[in-house]
Amino acid sequence: MTRIQVLAIAGVSVCLAIAGAQDKNEDKAKVKGIRQYAKDGSAGIPKIAPYLDDQSVEVRMEAAKVLGDIGTQSSVDPLIKATADSDPDIQIQAIGGLVNFYYPGYIQSGFQKMSTSIKGKFTDTNTQSIPTYINVRPDVIAAIANVLRGSASTTARAAAARAEGVLRGTAAVPDLEAALRSKDDSLMYESFIALQKIGDKSAGPAVSVYTRDLDEKVKIAAIETVGLLRYKDGVPGLERVYNESSNDKVRRAALGSLAMLGDQHTRPLFLGAAVDKDEGVRAAAAEGIGRLGNTEDMPTVEKLFNEERKMSPRLGQAFALVLLGKTEVTEFSPLQYLVNTLNSSSYRGVAEAYLAELARKPDVREQLYAALDRGTKDEKKGIARVLAVSGDKRSLEKLQPLTRDPDDDVASESIRAVKALQARTL
Repeated sequence: MTRIQVLAIAGVSVCLAIAGAQDKNEDKAKVKGIRQYAKDGSAGIPKIAPYLDDQSVEVRMEAAKVLGDIGTQSSVDPLIKATADSDPDIQIQAIGGLVNFYYPGYIQSGFQKMSTSIKGKFTDTNTQSIPTYINVRPDVIAAIANVLRGSASTTARAAAARAEGVLRGTAAVPDLEAALRSKDDSLMYESFIALQKIGDKSAGPAVSVYTRDLDEKVKIAAIETVGLLRYKDGVPGLERVYNESSNDKVRRAALGSLAMLGDQHTRPLFLGAAVDKDEGVRAAAAEGIGRLGNTEDMPTVEKLFNEERKMSPRLGQAFALVLLGKTEVTEFSPLQYLVNTLNSSSYRGVAEAYLAELARKPDVREQLYAALDRGTKDEKKGIARVLAVSGDKRSLEKLQPLTRDPDDDVASESIRAVKALQARTL
């Protein structure tokens, strides 16, 4: 190579380095400008949105992040556009911003952890979903479904699956069913959880196929989803899983789902499992017995309730006894036991779920109204949440006074419950 050629190559390298530095400086200036526009809130969005077309990934990411942080109605359209970005991290950021608009706090909670660490692991605290009275724009659901269906990144697709669950995106059910065939464990898991939240029973056949999956967590998620979707044709498969498995987690899940399905054919299975060595299995068995509604089983369950020392099965037995007819509220009654458990930080979620199902019965609701008057702070909040999902117009009358409760937490929970009830009953 001649000296002139060497100098020419060196000159090109210097020029490229200078150009790269200039580009980086320009990107920094753009990012700074985006942050400055963000201080104007919604008024700054028309100036921020064009940066979603910038060549720099860094600039586009900052624009998507800031639009999500502003979080107003005006952010929705540009965030929908950002879901179609070629960069999966920007897709995830845009999805997070859209969900955050309907579910404030989503970005600050599980979303960030999920978006950075979903590969190779599952998210165990995915319980978020919008209240039933919130309506999500169809084009938001469609944009997120496009990511679920078409992104080259399984991480972005998993983020989209989770988002559809939080937003209860019924229109995305076919895409969630298709995602189950991806063979990516994290995407499959997020899709199962989303289908549980959406609750569309038509997904039952697509889900039941995976109750024998080799991955334990995928299998358990599929088993639980079959029960939550009330897919009764899944009973034989769940029975096989329960009888053939030596894994207590799988056995608990299978029996728990069978308990939700209420098939009289499974009664002997529940009665046998009611004295199982595993407390989770005993709890699921009690639920199943209760939901079958055979009052001749009441003495058996009552004896188990009085002798049980573990919290989980005892709550299940209390639930069963109320279903079988013991709806009175006395100091040591099963229904009072469930109400008392609303004071337990460890078990109030279980008690609330049981009470929400029991409160579909008018006589149980009447007992809960009385408990509102004399209950503790946590009991009032818990009963308000229960009535939000299982109450009727009379429940509105009973909750209205609590919206003016001197305790701000009780008042806030009651206001949310009233809104949910009004959306369902008025």
